[in-house]
Amino acid sequence: MKLENEDALDNLIICPQCYTLHEEVPIRDGTKASCSHCGGILYRYDSKLIEHGLALSITGLIFFVVANFFPLVKIEILGHEQFITIPKTFISLFDNGFFVVGLLCSFLIFIFPLMLFSINILLFTLLKLKKGKTITRELLVLMSHIKPWSMSDIFLISILVALVKLIGYAQIHMGTAFWALILFVLIDLYITKMIHVSEVWMLRRRIYTKNHKTEDINDRD
Repeated sequence: MKLENEDALDNLIICPQCYTLHEEVPIRDGTKASCSHCGGILYRYDSKLIEHGLALSITGLIFFVVANFFPLVKIEILGHEQFITIPKTFISLFDNGFFVVGLLCSFLIFIFPLMLFSINILLFTLLKLKKGKTITRELLVLMSHIKPWSMSDIFLISILVALVKLIGYAQIHMGTAFWALILFVLIDLYITKMIHVSEVWMLRRRIYTKNHKTEDINDRD
């Protein structure tokens, strides 16, 4: 396929499963485009993607704040009670000299998830307002780099494994943050599965292309 300029690359899509190259075609609202070779989903079109993404991102951020600033679990052993919070686990690692592990965990479990949901909120807000063409591009690139390193789901699984091992030795009471963490991880997984970065790129291009054409028409008038 011969390309006249680099802008033509925006209309090409690679199947994430078989890597077959396709050209983007318009589809109806609520439908999806599939690969002609393997049948994998290439992209979807949802006219309410911005509203859904913004609502989920704000909700997830609220649960993230609750999960980090309230007790995660309460462990009682022989009458001694200890409350565990997510920031306390990082502090414990630093206090015991595990600086590299503590720094790594703080980024993977706290900083990167916080950045991702903050980026989502800012990104969908700018797209809804049809502003910040350059900023939205930079946010999408940054999100693509950070997304693989957000591991809240792995952290939740490790907590569940640790609690199972402690059941026979201590009384364990789940705190508010534990349930908030579960809801946050579920929202995070849902956003990752249902809102692909490539679809947001396509939505961004449609919004700013349409906005640019509208401005040109207004200028002529």
